[in-house]
Amino acid sequence: MARPGHPIVGLDIGTTKVCVLIAEHSATGPVDVIGVGSAPSRGMRKGVVVNLDACVGSIKQAVEEAELMAGCSVDRAFVGVAGAHVRGLNSRGVVAISGRDHEVTREDVQRVLAAARAVNIPPDREIVHVLPQEFMVDDQEGIHDPAGMTGAKLEANVHIVTASVTAAQNLVNSVNRAGVEVEEVVLEQLAAADAVLTQDEKEMGIALVDIGAGTTDLVIFDRGAIRHIAVLPTGGEHVTNDIAVGLRTPIPEAERIKKKHGCALAGLVGEEDTIEVLSVGGRKPRVLSRQILCEIIQPRVEEMFSLIAEEFVRSAFDRCLHAGVVLTGGGAMLEGIQEIAEDALDVPVRLGAPSGIGGLAGTVGTPQYSTAVGLALHGARRRLTRPPRPAHPFLFSRMSDMVRGWFREVF
Repeated sequence: MARPGHPIVGLDIGTTKVCVLIAEHSATGPVDVIGVGSAPSRGMRKGVVVNLDACVGSIKQAVEEAELMAGCSVDRAFVGVAGAHVRGLNSRGVVAISGRDHEVTREDVQRVLAAARAVNIPPDREIVHVLPQEFMVDDQEGIHDPAGMTGAKLEANVHIVTASVTAAQNLVNSVNRAGVEVEEVVLEQLAAADAVLTQDEKEMGIALVDIGAGTTDLVIFDRGAIRHIAVLPTGGEHVTNDIAVGLRTPIPEAERIKKKHGCALAGLVGEEDTIEVLSVGGRKPRVLSRQILCEIIQPRVEEMFSLIAEEFVRSAFDRCLHAGVVLTGGGAMLEGIQEIAEDALDVPVRLGAPSGIGGLAGTVGTPQYSTAVGLALHGARRRLTRPPRPAHPFLFSRMSDMVRGWFREVF
C-alpha cells in the first residue's frame, strides 16, 4: 500500500460518525483528497470517550476504509477535539522590547505570547491552543505582525483554548490504541472554519455554527481573529429523539425519516405530503402527514437557535457579525434550517461546505465533512512550517512548540 510522500490525515470522531480523510499536498491548491472512510461512532458521547474499546473499534473501521480507497497506510493523524469540556478565554501579555535599537524580534514575539498564556487554570485543565488576535507596540494597536517595528513595549491579545486533561488524554489513547499516532490535537471549530470560511468573512465579523449530533459548536471571528468559542449541549441527535418519541418509531427509523423527509419549517411542506413510518414492536407501518413530522422538528430547531442567540449576546460580539452566520456540520443539512436561523438570529445565514480542495472534492464537499477537511488543511499548513514527527503520548506538554507553530501559521 505504498504511496510517495507522507499522507496528511484528518480524524474527526463524532457522536454518531467517525470520519477519516487522507490527503496529500497539491501542486494546484492546498491539498488533494485521496481517500475517505467513515464508520458508525461507538463509545463517544458529546465529545467525550465513554467506552474506550468501542471507540477504538470505530476508529479502526474508518481508518481501514480510508486506507483502502487511498492505497496507502495511516500511521499518524491530526485529531479534532470538541465537547462541553472545551473552553476559551481571552488574555493579554506585556513585555519590554530589549536590544539597543528597541526593534521587535521573533524572540520578543514568542516572549509576549508566552506571557499571554501564563494564566491560572485549574490543574485538571490543559492549554490546547494559544491563538494570537492582535499586537500592540507602545500605543499603536491593531498590528498583525510586529516583527521589525520599533518601540519600548510589546503587548499581545490572545485567545486561549483549554480542554479537560482526562477527556483529551482518553481521546488520544483511543487513537493510539487504534494504531494511529496523534500528530496534533486541533479544536474542531477552528478546523471547520478553515474549510468553510473566507478571510473576508473573518475580517468583517462572522460566526460559524457547526451542528453535530451531540453538540453544537460555535466560533466567532472578528478582525481576522477568533474572539469567542462555545459548545452548546444540543444537536441533531436531539431532533432524532424527538421524532422517535413523537412518531413512536425506533431511533434508526427516526434518523432515516429525518434525513429523507425532515424539514425545520412547516410552511415549506405541502398539506398533501405523506410519509410511511415503521412502528415499534413489529406493528404495521403507518402513513402520516409530513406536516406532523415538521411540527415535531421545528420547536427543537427553534430552541437550538434561541440558545445560539443567547450565546452571541453573552459573548458581547453579537453586534460584530457583519458577515452573518455560516451553518455547517451534518445537522445543518436539514431543509428549512437556514430560514429558522435567519429569523432567530436576525443576520444573513448561509450553508457552509468545504472548498479549495482537489482530488475527491465531490465526495467530501458537503457540510458533514467540514471538520475532517479542515483538519487536513490545518495539517498541510503545519507540515510546511515543521517536518512531521511522532507525537509524545502526552501531547499537551509541548506548549512552546505550539505557540511558535501558531504564530508562523497566522503570520
